[in-house]
Amino acid sequence: MLWESVDARRALQERFGFPTFDAAAEWLTAVLDETWAIGVETCDRIVISDQNAIAWVHTDHGHLVVKWSRATAQFAKFATTAELLHELHQQGIPVAAPLTALTGKHREVVDAPARPLSMTVQPHIDGTLLDIANDQAVYEAGVTLADLHTALAEHKTGPQDDPQPKQRLLNWLDSAGPGSAPEASAHLATQVAALPPLDVQPQLIHSDYRASNIVMSGTEVLAVLDFDELAWNYCVQDLAQTLVVLGTHFTNWQPTPPAVRRTFLAGYESIRPLTDAEHQWLAALTLHRAIQAIPPGEDPAGWRNAL
Repeated sequence: MLWESVDARRALQERFGFPTFDAAAEWLTAVLDETWAIGVETCDRIVISDQNAIAWVHTDHGHLVVKWSRATAQFAKFATTAELLHELHQQGIPVAAPLTALTGKHREVVDAPARPLSMTVQPHIDGTLLDIANDQAVYEAGVTLADLHTALAEHKTGPQDDPQPKQRLLNWLDSAGPGSAPEASAHLATQVAALPPLDVQPQLIHSDYRASNIVMSGTEVLAVLDFDELAWNYCVQDLAQTLVVLGTHFTNWQPTPPAVRRTFLAGYESIRPLTDAEHQWLAALTLHRAIQAIPPGEDPAGWRNAL
């Protein structure tokens, strides 16, 4: 299991219909042969996360990562995202570009014992996750997010509803959320009241750009992973989210030190400088996200003290 405290064998059976790891590996071998013309040599492991699973396989096409999901309502979005990844790769953005199926698509719906599954196949990127103690790597990660935003601005896929960021902040301030940090929330309310209109347009954003989704080789970004949270919003919203959670690794969530935030932002603005309005919004959105990150009860990582 990626993060859940449940029995993995039971989850494999209940969520995907496979009684054993070997049964899942046998099914996966057949699907990759029939749908991608890929010959599987070994299946190393399978990790389950909610309605999704990831398998690492050695094949005649090299070391690959296979992802599948049973979240039927998301199948269309998954397919669109796979095509977008293919296009981003062609634009020179470091992503794990999905392999092309025999149909010419980059994500397919395949039969499985319990229900149809949406599947994609990507190369395994051999590197290490971003270490926020490495200043140059953090700077380059900022550069890459700016490059990604620039590339994503060319794509208009999916819903394009008005994200209404100010109304969302006001709604949150009127909820029970501020109770976790009253003083910081009062400061946020003052910031929100003074926010100018954003002078840029919303666009596609990544929404989960953090260390566990950034594969590095030294200070070079090899690949940005996990585009499942793609959304239509403002770049500054993505940037605020990243500044708060940049150093998080799966279940290891730690606040981002101020110096690391500054280094990342410097890298980002070397490619895509923020407007004055965006800078004001960034301060408010970052504080909002930081308050949201405070866990209920004990706070061993120190999120409250990091505000």
